[in-house]
Amino acid sequence: MATGTAGRVTYGRGWAAAALAACLLNPAIASAQHDHATPVASGRWTWSAQGHAFLNLNLQDRKFRDFTQLESQNWGMASATRQSGRSRLTFHTMLSAEPWTLRRLGSAQVLQVGETLDGGPLLDYQHPHDLVMALEGRLDWATTERTTLFLTGGPVGAIALGPSAFMHRASSGPNPTAPLSHHMLDSAHITHGVISAGVRRSQWTVDASVFHGREPDEDRLRLDLGPLDSISGRLAWQRGAWRAQVSGAAVNDPEVIEPGDVVRATASLEYDRAHPDGRRTAWLGAWGRNDRSDHAETGWLLEGRRDVTLRDTVYGRTEVVDRLILVDFDYARDTGLERHLPSSVAALTVGYERSLVRRKRANLAAGADVTLHHVSRNLRDSYGRPVSWHLYLRASARN
Repeated sequence: MATGTAGRVTYGRGWAAAALAACLLNPAIASAQHDHATPVASGRWTWSAQGHAFLNLNLQDRKFRDFTQLESQNWGMASATRQSGRSRLTFHTMLSAEPWTLRRLGSAQVLQVGETLDGGPLLDYQHPHDLVMALEGRLDWATTERTTLFLTGGPVGAIALGPSAFMHRASSGPNPTAPLSHHMLDSAHITHGVISAGVRRSQWTVDASVFHGREPDEDRLRLDLGPLDSISGRLAWQRGAWRAQVSGAAVNDPEVIEPGDVVRATASLEYDRAHPDGRRTAWLGAWGRNDRSDHAETGWLLEGRRDVTLRDTVYGRTEVVDRLILVDFDYARDTGLERHLPSSVAALTVGYERSLVRRKRANLAAGADVTLHHVSRNLRDSYGRPVSWHLYLRASARN
């Protein structure tokens, strides 16, 4: 028997979600994981912004239970930058309307796990993101032409761990769905309380973070600040279109309902090439592992996208992840303790997106994808062979 937060078949908050999400089509980003800052004139402030919003018809088909929701995944980013001699100061924020455009449970996603709701684990849902997804500053200081030191920090930010978050990767940009391996790879892109420092020399970057290890709770409007009780570190290499990284973290007591520390390790190889005619080819291969005192979970991810023409994009994702969602009732009966049986899940997503309106600084596209799942034998009684579909509109804009 699978345990988790139960859901029922409903439509999402619909067209009101789209209207609210549209308000976020304004922001940009400059962070240690994905520094897109452009050259700025010395001594004056410049700003940049970009935003993305999906209006998504989400259909989930599994044994005993189907989900159909109209919802919106969305986020907007803005940054202000000032160059002064060898130093550059950047302030960055990222906001999301998902507390209002998704249900409290989040977006229905078969076999997704991570975070909690009302004292229970979220299961078969991707949680909404917080209103404030980033609120931080960054100082870069070029000591030589080849070497730059940097310091970042703030109430909400990303730590030195994993590849860029899925919504910032070109390889997953058209895909409205978070990877099933999200909480093994890149979920720490929203950390409440973080200070990071690092050095970049030529093609190499080394950075480390101290941060508050507890994951955000279900109150999506509040900052969950606390002591800086966890650490992480990352070694990254980038050359042209190629980027690789290895990283690890010791996370103090991240989950309310499962006491104990987690040691997370990740590795990834990424390729992102912009062709001269404006088309893009990108892919990512990644591995992540969470080690606890009594068990470990591993996830493998391969995803990519290719612009066939300036208006037509194909994308895909395949994953194999461990899951611990079935209660071992025999063990509980004999010992009075709870433990979970190991399971595995494989998922394959294939999608297509067509640009309907294409402008220099804005784009409106329509897309669709299908995800097939293969589950281990002990999950088949609960899930069968789940299938997911998405039909969506995606709007993006930048200054």
